[in-house]
Amino acid sequence: MHQFIIRFAVILLTIFCGSGFVAGQSKLTFERDIQPILSRYGCNSGPCHGKARGQNGFSLSLLGYDNDFDHAAITIEGRGRRIFPASPEASLFLKKASGQVAHGGGKKLPVEDPNFEKLKQWVADGCPRTPPNAPKVERITVSPEQILLVTGQTQNLQVTAHYSDGTKELVTPMAMFQSSESVMVSVNPHGGIKAGPLPGEAAIMARFQERFAVCHCIIPNKATVSPDSFAKLPRTNPVDGPIWDKLKQLNLTPSVSASESTFLRRVHLDIIGRLPTPKEAEEFLTDSQKDKRTRLIDNLLARREYTDHWANKWADLLRPNPYRVGIKAVYNFDGWIRDSFRQNKPYDQFVRELITSKGSSYRDGATVLFRDRREPEEATTIICQLFLGIRLDCAKCHHHPFEIWSQDDFYSMAAYFARLGHRGEGVSPPISGGEEILFTAASGSVKHPVHGKLMVPKPLFGKTGEISDNADPRESLAQWITSSDNPYFSRVIVNRVWADLMGRGLVEPVDDLRATNPATNGVLLESLAGEFRKQGYDLKKLIRLITTSHTYQLSSIPNENNASDNRNYSRHYRQRLRAEVLLDAVSDVTGIPEIFDAMPPGSRAVEAWTVRFSSNFLDSFGRPDPNQDPPCERMSESNVVQALHLMNSPGIQAKITAEEGRAAELAKSSKTNGQIVRELYLFCYSRPPNQTELARETKRIDSAKTKRREAIEDLIWAMLNTPEFVFKD
Repeated sequence: MHQFIIRFAVILLTIFCGSGFVAGQSKLTFERDIQPILSRYGCNSGPCHGKARGQNGFSLSLLGYDNDFDHAAITIEGRGRRIFPASPEASLFLKKASGQVAHGGGKKLPVEDPNFEKLKQWVADGCPRTPPNAPKVERITVSPEQILLVTGQTQNLQVTAHYSDGTKELVTPMAMFQSSESVMVSVNPHGGIKAGPLPGEAAIMARFQERFAVCHCIIPNKATVSPDSFAKLPRTNPVDGPIWDKLKQLNLTPSVSASESTFLRRVHLDIIGRLPTPKEAEEFLTDSQKDKRTRLIDNLLARREYTDHWANKWADLLRPNPYRVGIKAVYNFDGWIRDSFRQNKPYDQFVRELITSKGSSYRDGATVLFRDRREPEEATTIICQLFLGIRLDCAKCHHHPFEIWSQDDFYSMAAYFARLGHRGEGVSPPISGGEEILFTAASGSVKHPVHGKLMVPKPLFGKTGEISDNADPRESLAQWITSSDNPYFSRVIVNRVWADLMGRGLVEPVDDLRATNPATNGVLLESLAGEFRKQGYDLKKLIRLITTSHTYQLSSIPNENNASDNRNYSRHYRQRLRAEVLLDAVSDVTGIPEIFDAMPPGSRAVEAWTVRFSSNFLDSFGRPDPNQDPPCERMSESNVVQALHLMNSPGIQAKITAEEGRAAELAKSSKTNGQIVRELYLFCYSRPPNQTELARETKRIDSAKTKRREAIEDLIWAMLNTPEFVFKD
């Protein structure tokens, strides 16, 4: 009974102190002084007490985003057994952290650490909260903000917190640090950075009380490069200047221009997703006009294959599983996407139509997005990630650990979809077939999951117009997202297109734009976004801008000082062909089209309206999993399965040995063996064979005598298995 009275008194004391009754008697308060310690030592991190269910019965909010919850967990939960103000050193809260009693996380805070004394004093003072009117951290800064380093050099960062009353405080000991590229530049828990052995750059993130600051570190190449060499580089359009400026800063010289045949194959595969025919290759390679590359780009952008190739990329991001939303609905949605690219619909219009779509899932294809993403929270996640490059998933449950977004931000955005109504049979996986009508309902709301408050539609930043009772809130959201004043909208799409064409995004992942994940060339990203807005959000003009640049047309072969560069575009980065593009290329070379379920004869893989049909080839080379939640991320890496499939696939063998195939046709033709070799090289590699290749392959076919066709089949199979065929150089 005596212990119960003491414990009850302790609880009352902590409640009163936590409510601010005696907070003024102590300099140490929970939010300003104690939460940073818990974060700094990892107590509220994901692997420890910050995970969803806490650890061993003790749960804290992730990285301290919920002060009320954390204060109650320490002082009140477990009948207040964790703290003992009458004898602070006996508090379980302190004994566990200091390793004086068994602690799964080990000794986090030694007794001799000054921060242990802070926690002890705070407990002795009754665990006071920070007064509501106390100055709050408005921002933090890191010094230096940008630094040039040499290999092995060290530097100590300083973090300063700026408060709402105009004061500032050095908070480096309580800040957390993380490097975007620890191989390039490492950082220790105290803010000490060290340059690695390779030239490059890294962003060091500093975090304190939900505020972030970034230090940009650059390690130039040791080789010295004459400034004149950069002055002489061609600047064909706004792309090249920022690239050369960055390479100059890093002492990296760009590779030479790609050969005519390499450029020809590259630009065909990038713009229309198919190989040039031998006739097209011959015409381009023999053209002596200086503007032939630009003319080729314009011709490719006007071809119908452009529609299917680029619509296929967006189908990855938008197209749902037909077994969930219905086969007819997905077919209709796919048709809407392809028709938008066929019209070269301005990108802002494309996005507005998608976000505000309503009507029948059988007639109005864009509505299928919301037939799949039925709940406001689901719609919020995909819309923000695709069209803003902001990943709000984390903020659904807690404050984003690497960004400024909170739960309030997430559910205020979700409120824009609260009045999205559904009428019809709904979805009934694994087979859904009924029609559904999407409309703006008369009412609807989104509640905050913690305090139950009804959330009002509010954008992540900036302002939108008033939403009347009869208006669809999505109209206001769509206008805000596609506004020229919204910097994220144009940045994320130009970054996505840049990654498709250049092998790597200026920001990686391409849809994760945040201060703690900066672009490798921020000046170029802003320049491209500005040009895209200026050109009316025209995707073809954006692709033309990039592909006509000298940067795009560089060789992938490294020179003496840019071999280690894999992010600054001093050379072109090779990519494995997309699954559909590679399958179509195999079909084109062998002369035997693929047969797809639910597609007419002669269809190409990039024209497929679903990924639900069976195809070992496409599965091997990374087409999206139909059961995966879009946006689907394709893996571009090669693996053993792909190599074995190209070498042993019965399907590929059947194409090569078919009676109506290219090998049989060439074997029966009157063409010489040398002409056959040349034609196959033009077909597979978009270049003629060199003298050694021509002599070797011609001799091999000559020696076959009566088995000419078999020798040609062997040559085709061997060429399909080469990196030069499988990769876009």
